[in-house]
Amino acid sequence: MPITLYHHPYSRAANVLWMLEEADVSYDLHFVDSMAGGQKSPEILALNPMGKLPILTDGDQVVTEAAAIGLYIADRYALGRLAPKFDDPDRAPYLRWSLFAPSVNEPGSTAKAAGWDYEPGTVGWGTHDSMLDAMESAISDRAYVLGDKFSMADMIFGGTLRALLMFKLIDPRPSFTAYAERLAARPALQKADGINAAIAKEHGIER
Repeated sequence: MPITLYHHPYSRAANVLWMLEEADVSYDLHFVDSMAGGQKSPEILALNPMGKLPILTDGDQVVTEAAAIGLYIADRYALGRLAPKFDDPDRAPYLRWSLFAPSVNEPGSTAKAAGWDYEPGTVGWGTHDSMLDAMESAISDRAYVLGDKFSMADMIFGGTLRALLMFKLIDPRPSFTAYAERLAARPALQKADGINAAIAKEHGIER
């Protein structure tokens, strides 16, 4: 059975599409009209009780949460290529920065944008400046998170960074913009962006 990605071009599923293209696996897209509340339909809630995208099905397996989907795809279909093998020392920074994106980057940027008042020691993302400095440390002196080797970590961490830059939720430090430009040059990302744009046009939701 083919992989199916439950997808909307303006959701995190757009980034998962890039992951699938980089992994070079066959997949089907199932459009979910999340702008009309389709993500709360019984069909979607049966797969993800959170009622949100992305959702990936692979045979009988159901995976939700964009970072988890990326790690699953890389381990199952591109181990040793997009994911370091389990005994590879690169496995540690690979996991570190892959999980930094949803656990630090996203909530830390949301907290800053929303003006949340909190004690940095009580939350996992600390201060906004320390978050930015940590992000920069991952990429400032190398092409990708793992040095010269592109990996799924760049799609998870880098995909989040691209979105934060796009929505002006983080300062466009030179290291951030240069990294985003390197990612944007990848053919698989360009193809995924084209597919997302075509789907938006097909459904009359272009921005």
